[in-house]
Amino acid sequence: MGKLTRQAVLQKITARFSENISVPTEPYGLLTFETSKENISEILRYLKEDKELQFNYLTDITGIHYPEQELSIGVIYHLHSLINNVRVRIKVFLNGENPIIPTATNLWNGANWMERETYDFFGIQFEGHPNLVRILNVDEMTVFPMRREYPLEDPNRVDKKDYFFGR
Repeated sequence: MGKLTRQAVLQKITARFSENISVPTEPYGLLTFETSKENISEILRYLKEDKELQFNYLTDITGIHYPEQELSIGVIYHLHSLINNVRVRIKVFLNGENPIIPTATNLWNGANWMERETYDFFGIQFEGHPNLVRILNVDEMTVFPMRREYPLEDPNRVDKKDYFFGR
């Protein structure tokens, strides 16, 4: 069996999930597409368990926040087929008021800490996660610091006044 190309991977995914994926692109040579939270578990399982694709390595799970969009919270999955040396990025956008998505810990044990970190910083609830608690921030924290909901700087800081810089 020869090595798979990104185009061959896209053709296989499109043949199986044509109505469930959208916006396939290749920024910087990384095959990227979007799907919904209802389909993410099935797509991840297919990519991992397909005998030809073999995306057996979950590189990363992270979140993004676009407050100006209707579906403002995104979950990004990076998968790597070590056998074929091909990578893929999958994006799922969620409602910012109540971002809930199924867990990937049933496929990759390493997803446990990645999902906890994403929850800790973005507030994304991973449904079915075995221990979804904060991992880096203090437990008493009530906000999610990576969301773009707060001003970048404290307007009351005095060390940023112009007279300190000769203006």
